[in-house]
Amino acid sequence: MDKTLFLIIPLIIGWIADRLVGDPASLPHPIVAFGKIIAKGEKLLNKNKSGIFKGAAFSVSLIIITFCIFHFTDKGLTSINPYLAIGFNAIMVFFCLAGKTLADEVRNVFIATDKSTEDGRKQVARIVGRDTSQLSPQQIRTAALETLSENLSDGVIAPLFWYLLLGVPGMVAYKMINTLDSMIGYKNERYKDFGCWAAHIDDIVNYIPARLTALLMLIVSGRLPLLSFVIRYGSQHASPNSGYPEAALAGILDCRFGGPNHYFGQLVEKPYIGTTDRAIITEDMQLAVSINQRTEILMILIIIVLSITNIFPLLNLNLS
Repeated sequence: MDKTLFLIIPLIIGWIADRLVGDPASLPHPIVAFGKIIAKGEKLLNKNKSGIFKGAAFSVSLIIITFCIFHFTDKGLTSINPYLAIGFNAIMVFFCLAGKTLADEVRNVFIATDKSTEDGRKQVARIVGRDTSQLSPQQIRTAALETLSENLSDGVIAPLFWYLLLGVPGMVAYKMINTLDSMIGYKNERYKDFGCWAAHIDDIVNYIPARLTALLMLIVSGRLPLLSFVIRYGSQHASPNSGYPEAALAGILDCRFGGPNHYFGQLVEKPYIGTTDRAIITEDMQLAVSINQRTEILMILIIIVLSITNIFPLLNLNLS
């Protein structure tokens, strides 16, 4: 079998499985295991002094170990039977993508908010890190759409980008980086030292994917002239990456994201993305979900074309 097919077949199988099933709660999930490992390690190591050095060693070690485990597992299965490797890789692609689950969660936020504000607050708390107890219906819907755009990058495009570069080992290592950042990459008293390396590594590995996500969103929506809007507002975000997909969606919907929010009991002033302060409605969510789905498809097609044509030989490092 052609080596290129070892990249494409697991990708297609895993992606289709995610689109059909999402993240089934009944199955053990490797990302959940990552979270448990990180929580135990942080509790053990994040004490006393030298938090920066221990946090750096902890984060880098977990990333390297994760990559090596999946690299040698892939190689071992390939040596036994290539089809075993294809099956294993397809399963890992399925676990590393979060497109359907993300869209379902955002839909549920809008449905819950239509029932009552309190239901909406509880539902959106499942997918955002901010304090949701005082959010208005408008803020709830806005938070859901911000998360939808940001996690299109973190949960779909970035994993696919690293899959293209480094195969399943790179994809899973990226998920470890992303999980580290989501758990310890905060600037509060507890994590500002221990988690700073995790946060910086996450910024680095998401730099290209975040901007690529925004560009693909504009392409699939036919709104490329909004590129200057995305550059303007994306660069104003507190995060070096999150602002770009958020700005793309805000521009496409002609709405406003950002603004002040409470995180861990502290008020965080975030710049506004966009200028049109209008009510967010269900039709906005439906369009945003459609854009997410089309962006996923475009990214999958890009990977397939690049793999088959071998336009950039370095992109096939994962096949060697």
